Amino acid sequence: MTIAILYREELKEYDLGLGHPLHSRRYQEFIKFLASRLKANGNYKIIKADWATDEQLLRICDRDYINFTKQYYSLANLGLPPEGDFFQYQSLDNLPSGRPGKVEEAARLIIGQAKLAADLVQTNKYKKAVSLGGGLHHAKRAFGEGFCLYNDVAFTATYLMERYHLQKILVLDTDAHAGNGTCEYFYSDPRVLFIDMHQDPRTIYPGTGFASETGAGKGIGKTVNIPLPINAGLESYKLVFEEIVEPLAREFQPEIIIRNGGSDPHFNDGLTSLGLTVAGFHMIGQKTRNLAEICDGKVIDLIASGYHKGVLPYVWMALIAGLADFDVSIEEPSPIPASLCTDARLQDTKDVINEVKSHIRDYWRCFQ
Repeated sequence: MTIAILYREELKEYDLGLGHPLHSRRYQEFIKFLASRLKANGNYKIIKADWATDEQLLRICDRDYINFTKQYYSLANLGLPPEGDFFQYQSLDNLPSGRPGKVEEAARLIIGQAKLAADLVQTNKYKKAVSLGGGLHHAKRAFGEGFCLYNDVAFTATYLMERYHLQKILVLDTDAHAGNGTCEYFYSDPRVLFIDMHQDPRTIYPGTGFASETGAGKGIGKTVNIPLPINAGLESYKLVFEEIVEPLAREFQPEIIIRNGGSDPHFNDGLTSLGLTVAGFHMIGQKTRNLAEICDGKVIDLIASGYHKGVLPYVWMALIAGLADFDVSIEEPSPIPASLCTDARLQDTKDVINEVKSHIRDYWRCFQ
């Protein structure tokens, strides 16, 4: 199966400055890693997207926010004094260090990639499209945070509903952090089933994503938060898919799946405390591919996160290989600690699963 990979060199401009965890090299280094492990011919095609316009951004952002973000980061890139109240529109996470890249332009490119990915899949040119740099799930309509300026996850779902009139979209967030921005966009929208598996929010930013947060109004029961215990590993994730994700997907019958999340649930990420190995990420890709049989194989995959440069390319490759069923061997780049050779948090994960079900069982036949 040939998949589309959305990428262009200008993604390197998504760089918040010297010393910031989100460095520009990740995208170029991954493309080199991908080419060294797997030939493009018959497997994938690299496709370039255009930058999003203001009108396209207005699908998900207020105009004042767009205007401020554009001028602030443009001035910062030029080394000029920025104007306006930064903290009215952005969190401290997004404050550039020194002289950043053309961050806002790169953020527009990521939205452009999301749009093109949706068009490619919905016009049946590809069943699966991967947007490198995507998954900026903390950004909100009028506030950027968590290294995220514009939320391409929210844009993708919104665009699919408005342009292609989709009524059932599964958003599967496997990033280590809860997708608080995405959650806000669709908390009351019954057309989006938002399933978010992430590290226990009592132990990590952004401090949201508890099992009790299940949606509101017509969207009640359509937000499913799965807060995983520290060091949860492959068996925990596998059980979450089998006990929660797969039954919900079968009942919901989505028309497409949007998955986002990169390498930060890896045990050696550095900014997080989960316990996945490379094999675990391959399993996530594979499980997503299997789920997509419900919706004629349609998946849009958004990959950006991960903060250990020695781990990131292996994990991104594992996610894509699992999703596309590529026959490629991917080794574990870090020695697995003895404490993680078995999933010691499996029982704790079972307890989380039971708690999640208790909060949503009234809204789903599969849990009644």
